[in-house]
Amino acid sequence: MNSERIHHVNTGLIILSCVVSFFIPFELFLFSYAVLGPLHYLTEIGWLHKKNYFTKGKNDFLFLVVASVILVWWNFYTPKNYYLLAHLTVLSVLASIVFVFMKDWLYRIVVIILSMIMMKFIKNTDSYFTWIAIFLPTIIHVFIFTWVFMLYGVLKEKSKAGIISVITLFVCAAAIFMIQPQNLFYEVSQYTKTSYKNFSMLNMELIDLFGLQKLETVSEIFTTNAGFVIMRFIAFAYTYHYLNWFSKTSVIKWHQVPRKTLLITLTVWLASVGFYLYDYSLGLNVLFFLSFLHVFLEFPLNVVSFTGIGKEISGLVKSKA
Repeated sequence: MNSERIHHVNTGLIILSCVVSFFIPFELFLFSYAVLGPLHYLTEIGWLHKKNYFTKGKNDFLFLVVASVILVWWNFYTPKNYYLLAHLTVLSVLASIVFVFMKDWLYRIVVIILSMIMMKFIKNTDSYFTWIAIFLPTIIHVFIFTWVFMLYGVLKEKSKAGIISVITLFVCAAAIFMIQPQNLFYEVSQYTKTSYKNFSMLNMELIDLFGLQKLETVSEIFTTNAGFVIMRFIAFAYTYHYLNWFSKTSVIKWHQVPRKTLLITLTVWLASVGFYLYDYSLGLNVLFFLSFLHVFLEFPLNVVSFTGIGKEISGLVKSKA
């Protein structure tokens, strides 16, 4: 499949994800997260490993792996200190920047130590925790970083069809907020409510961020207009994030791995889906490490994408000067 056709397919997938999210947002998210999510984690981590995680050192990824292990440990096995989770995420982002641009270990160690010292002066506020520990590994990862990755590729290719995809993503997101439900046309089942409860903090924080409505209880995300608008956005962002990855298989070539690796990947994926089918909360707990690991391991790629966009735009400006 050629590049232009892939962009057209992606535009179609964006619209499809948006339309379905309007009608069954909670169910769409739970399906995408349980079925598409694990396969995305597994295949992307394998692809990133082949690309040396876009860093200059061979073993740089181990730092991000250890950070993910510590994050899971703090989340499940220690008294909750949520600000430490946010600090660890910030440190991982800063370390990723160092790994992308610096090769000399002396400079790396100095910069990372200075970063750790600098973090001691960050004020532990609710806003800081919300943006770093809640938004960054979730909605920023699946929506903003996906858009950035798309834009970087489009600028490199100078593709008109790609520009349409990039614009469509934001148009659909805007439509979700502009076309608000006046009548809640379906009831969220008890199974769906129970399965979704671990994600509810994200909904509450996004409702507050966009100033949609003041909710008294978490349960109102299942019964109010504000709850449905935000759920549509979350379901749309996550579903297209996964579909974007799989639609670009012929370009990214994440499937070109030894047959043994592919069989292991498929086996682990099927087992993961089985956990979710048996008990959604169990699936979340079992896959929690893998989900955060793929977010952390992708940080260097995010850095490369942002800097790549800057270089492409700078090159366009110079060519027109």
